[in-house]
Amino acid sequence: MKIVVLMGSPNKKGSTDILVENFVKGAEEAGNSVEVIDVAHMNIHPCIGCVRCGYEGPCVQKDDNEIIRRKLLASDMVVFATPLYYYGMSAQLKIVTDRFCAYNSSLNSRHLKSALLTVAWNADDWTFDALEAHYRTLVRYINFDDCGMVLGYGCGSPSMTKRSRYPEEAYRLGRSLK
Repeated sequence: MKIVVLMGSPNKKGSTDILVENFVKGAEEAGNSVEVIDVAHMNIHPCIGCVRCGYEGPCVQKDDNEIIRRKLLASDMVVFATPLYYYGMSAQLKIVTDRFCAYNSSLNSRHLKSALLTVAWNADDWTFDALEAHYRTLVRYINFDDCGMVLGYGCGSPSMTKRSRYPEEAYRLGRSLK
C-alpha cells in the first residue's frame, strides 16, 4: 500500500515527529511504501473560496498544493499528523485540508484509507474531542476508510512523548496496515 503522511507540525523533531517516525517504521515493516510530506514548511496558500476549480481543479493558486494533490491521488492512504493547537489541527495542516475542495470529487472516489496521529500537552479526557470530531467529519465527507487514531495525551515535549505509550501505539498502527 502507498501511504502519504501529511506532517502538519512546524516544530521539526518535536512530539508529532516522534509519532510519525514510529508509524513509518511499523508501516514499512509491514511492507508498505510511506512518504512523509512536510506541509508545514511548504508554500501553500489558504483557499480563497473562488470555486474556479469547480471542485475538481485545477486550483487558480499556483503553489505547492499541486504536489500534495498529485501524491494523494496516487496513494492508497493518507495520514494526518498534527500537534493539537487550540483543540484543532495546526493551521498548516488545516490549509491543506481546506484546499481538498479543488479535487474533492477525485479524493472522494479514491476511497482512501486514513489515520490521525496527534499529540497535546493537555491530558484531560476531553482534550481531543474537537479534533476527533473534525477528523471523523472529514472521513465521512470524503469517503475515507478510517484505520485508527493515536491521540497522545500529555505529550508536551519530545522527552514526555518518548516516555509515553504513544510512540508504540503509532508503531503498532503502522504495522497493522496491509
